[in-house]
Amino acid sequence: MTVVGPFGLSVRDHALEADVQAGLAAVESGLLDATKSGVPFITEAAQHLVRAGGKRFRPLLAMLAAQFGDPDTPGVVPAAVVVELTHLATLYHDDVMDEADVRRGVDSANTRWGNSVAVLTGDFLFARASHILADLGPEAVRIQAEAFERLVTGQILETAGPGDGRDPVEHYLDVMRGKTGSLIAVACRFGAMMAGADESAVDILTQYGERLGVAFQLADDVLDIASDSHESGKTPGTDLREGIPTLPVLHLRAQAAADGKPDDLELVELLDGDLSDDARHAEVLRRLRAHPALDQARRDTVRYAEEARATLAPLPECYAKAALEEMCDAVVHRAG
Repeated sequence: MTVVGPFGLSVRDHALEADVQAGLAAVESGLLDATKSGVPFITEAAQHLVRAGGKRFRPLLAMLAAQFGDPDTPGVVPAAVVVELTHLATLYHDDVMDEADVRRGVDSANTRWGNSVAVLTGDFLFARASHILADLGPEAVRIQAEAFERLVTGQILETAGPGDGRDPVEHYLDVMRGKTGSLIAVACRFGAMMAGADESAVDILTQYGERLGVAFQLADDVLDIASDSHESGKTPGTDLREGIPTLPVLHLRAQAAADGKPDDLELVELLDGDLSDDARHAEVLRRLRAHPALDQARRDTVRYAEEARATLAPLPECYAKAALEEMCDAVVHRAG
């Protein structure tokens, strides 16, 4: 049993391990090549987050999905590079919108070089992803365009908030399906499709990716409240301090509105106050960690992870399927 990829994923077959490790190494090389420019400053900015590391969650899923066809097909690695470049580009833009100071344990690009450079560097990465994508054929271009539209729509809906009469929790889950689930679904789809897997396997893996992607994001929401050290390099309660609505907070607000319990209403009032105050922030974090809303968010995470696992059922039993199933366990484990 060998551990590879994020969360200590166990790969129980030496041939699969070799394929996955070789694929991820090729993706890493492809990311560095794709972020080179004739202008040294652009190269420095474009490689800033590549060199900071990261889980490479999406490329790993692409490599595992490719096992349901021929993983050595030439399009698999470039497609995984496209997905990861797109993800990295969104991080540059997200950090500007969120006014984030840190990403992956290093200064965010907007902190180091300012908002304009960060936004333009994200655009540069989108351009490089499109250049690679063009060589993968019109169907790949269409799939990526549709996914990117969903991703951006999810981001806009998150910014706009739920409309009148819309349940904020359901709105949030819709946002996560677009903002996070869509690109992770494409990672699985591209891996299987480029490897020549049959259409039913491609569809199954695409559905799996979207459900797993939502579970992955919900686990992050739980970690922002519950963890002592955040995997993304952020300190606990970062989203809380920045006023970003996450699932535990949304569940708290719903419970407070429904039941009107004084303690819940008081906690909501604290949330709506100035969380730049360290003492207030620590108090909110402490109370949220003990609140049933956090357990409800954990249950939602488990539900999406189990839906992802169930989606895989029709696929033939193999080491790659077992690894994808274990990924569901790993995401749930992150959420405690």
